[in-house]
Amino acid sequence: MGVLEDLADGLARDALALEVDEDDPLVSQVGKTIGASSQTLEEAYLTAIRVRRAEKRARAVIDARRSENGN
Repeated sequence: MGVLEDLADGLARDALALEVDEDDPLVSQVGKTIGASSQTLEEAYLTAIRVRRAEKRARAVIDARRSENGN
């Protein structure tokens, strides 16, 4: 990844690690803070958040199937 994606993904990882649940305002607060200086970084950050949340949901489905199959 490039510098932009690396920075955005790092911020997304950190915010998601501290987030209590998806209603926690932290992710939004970080996004607004970033957006005040760089709309480009804000968009990359929000994309990284969506991608990581989607991955988490997908892994939960896969893990549930593995548990059902005894794997």
